[in-house]
Amino acid sequence: MYPQFTRRSLGVLLTSSLLGAAALPALAQEEKTIALVQINQQALFFNEMNRGAQEAADAAGVNLVIFNANNDSAAQNSAVETYIQEGVDGLAVVAIDVNGIMPAVEQADAAGIPVVAIDAILPEGPQKAQIGVDNAQAGADLAAYYNDTTDTTKLGIVGALNSYIQNVRKDGFEEALDADKVTVAGTVDGQNIQDVALGAAENLITANPDLSTIYATGEPALMGAIAAVSSQGKQSDVSIYGWDLTAQAIDAIDEGYLKAVIQQDPAAMGAAAVEALLKLSEGEEVESEISVPVTIVTQENVDDFRSLFE
Repeated sequence: MYPQFTRRSLGVLLTSSLLGAAALPALAQEEKTIALVQINQQALFFNEMNRGAQEAADAAGVNLVIFNANNDSAAQNSAVETYIQEGVDGLAVVAIDVNGIMPAVEQADAAGIPVVAIDAILPEGPQKAQIGVDNAQAGADLAAYYNDTTDTTKLGIVGALNSYIQNVRKDGFEEALDADKVTVAGTVDGQNIQDVALGAAENLITANPDLSTIYATGEPALMGAIAAVSSQGKQSDVSIYGWDLTAQAIDAIDEGYLKAVIQQDPAAMGAAAVEALLKLSEGEEVESEISVPVTIVTQENVDDFRSLFE
């Protein structure tokens, strides 16, 4: 088991860490351990979340361990069970299967280990906080921008049907579309994997020669859509809207066919999770909903985000 610090001993640890490792007594150098159960390490979004969590852990003088589930929900459950056995001081979960993860979350709570959820929204349970954005509202906000800036269109969606949160984004966007202006051709499944999303987007374009817009519900879907439109020379015919900037997305915005991207702040989400878990491990309370704002990025404000990818 990892040692449990009192509020006073944690204060000594944090204060001493500011003075340098040499000032730490031998026992005080034993760190709390926070575990982050991640979806994958392909998407920049998740890597940024990991970075924010790591920076917050380093600043607090605690140990962070990150598990990469590689898009396998069963692996996430097994990881949580392993971390319970190891006696970590807190668990942050970015769930693939929000219902399937709940037995493991309940086991952690029964073991006295606080759990917070990041991004994917868990059903009601013992988790102490939900950290992220209002995905349905953000999707609706992007649809409102779309309605205001386009004429009559035929739209296809590149989603990830195995991702609860991306289905929320899909539904929030689709339900807010102007039905008098927009015909929805359907949704193809990119499975939250870029190469799969590329093939799905290509099939969507081929099956709908009059397609004018693609909405992508996550970074792999967006990257696949960008690659498909570019490889088929459809930049003048098909506009893209989606989630999560990358360097390639900024290039597509500059070229004019990627019109708007919802940019989250995953690093802030990761940091918020670590900070919340440290408070919870000391017996303090945190807000049950910890919101991190989003920005709709277009050609008008993309310059504000270029430095993230330099």
